[in-house]
Amino acid sequence: MKVLVTGGTGAMGAYLVRILAEAGNIVDVTTRRARESAVGNMRYIQGDAHDTGFIAGLLGTGSYDAVVDFMSYTTSEFRRRAEIMTGGTGHYMFLSSSRVYADSSSPITEDSPRLLDASDDAGYLATDEYALAKARQEDILRGGKAGNWTIIRPYITYSNERLQLGVLEKERWLWRAVHGRPVVFSRDIAGKFTTLTWGNDVAGAIAGLAVNREAFGRAYHITGDEAMKWGDIAEIYREVFAEVTGRELRMIYTERAIDDTAQVKYDRLYHRRFDNSRIKSAVKNFSPVSIRAGLTRCLTEFLTGGHDFREIDAISEAKMDKISGTSTPLSEFRTPGGKARYILQQYAPFLVPVMRAAKRTLRRKES
Repeated sequence: MKVLVTGGTGAMGAYLVRILAEAGNIVDVTTRRARESAVGNMRYIQGDAHDTGFIAGLLGTGSYDAVVDFMSYTTSEFRRRAEIMTGGTGHYMFLSSSRVYADSSSPITEDSPRLLDASDDAGYLATDEYALAKARQEDILRGGKAGNWTIIRPYITYSNERLQLGVLEKERWLWRAVHGRPVVFSRDIAGKFTTLTWGNDVAGAIAGLAVNREAFGRAYHITGDEAMKWGDIAEIYREVFAEVTGRELRMIYTERAIDDTAQVKYDRLYHRRFDNSRIKSAVKNFSPVSIRAGLTRCLTEFLTGGHDFREIDAISEAKMDKISGTSTPLSEFRTPGGKARYILQQYAPFLVPVMRAAKRTLRRKES
């Protein structure tokens, strides 16, 4: 089988590419930056997967048995490219998200209501926020002429490069712990149940669906078997951090999340429990590791394996420093922009939204 993977270098994609290649498949992976062109039967193709001309050129050969699409799009962008994606392969696998689901008091199934259909928040529905955009893009696939697609809805996935705590990426919590500053977390999120799934487990299930024609025209969420409170996940991180480093991971709890975003309001403040029987029926060997075992392994690998952080979030650092009474040395920020954002948030926070609005306006003009 020949497979094209777009955006295949993240918490799921990197695992998927390896699994597909090791199974003897020919795997092409799009990448925006130059990499070694070929590794075994895996080939990197440099180009911008958001560029419809670039993608149409790849798919125009008609040689791909499956395309696994990890890219994120605006709804208007996806509407322009859906026909290209489904028409250029035998099986188009669209990576949606389990963030599309509305709040639910019972375990979520693939037929549970979505936010797009259930929300009465007119202001929110007027946006193309991630959860809404993914649901609208699902609808574009369902309303199209092609039927050779499968919708994949992973929830929160982790790896030794991506470890989340609520809405905090590792650059926002683990960085502080490594540098001896307390992590600021909130009780409103800490008390909610969530489901985290190791990226390797999700990737294995995607690979299993890729060869399953019965998956055409269906949606699958690929999630672990457990639900656990975020506060308990924080404790796992604390225990592993102490065991590996010999130091304490200090926590300060606020009553409410310091980020007032749609992701917080319409996801992290919901209890997220999933019924994963559909994917288990379709991929018989899907047996996800426990949250504790997976997080322990991945955090240990990150702390001991010479892995690096991406650029840290200057705004988040400044907010946590104000709450905890600490300060972040400007030398920790890799760019002048990071230093400037930290200083502004610390001393003139009212200017931050003004600057963000100006940036958005500039981007719209440039596009």
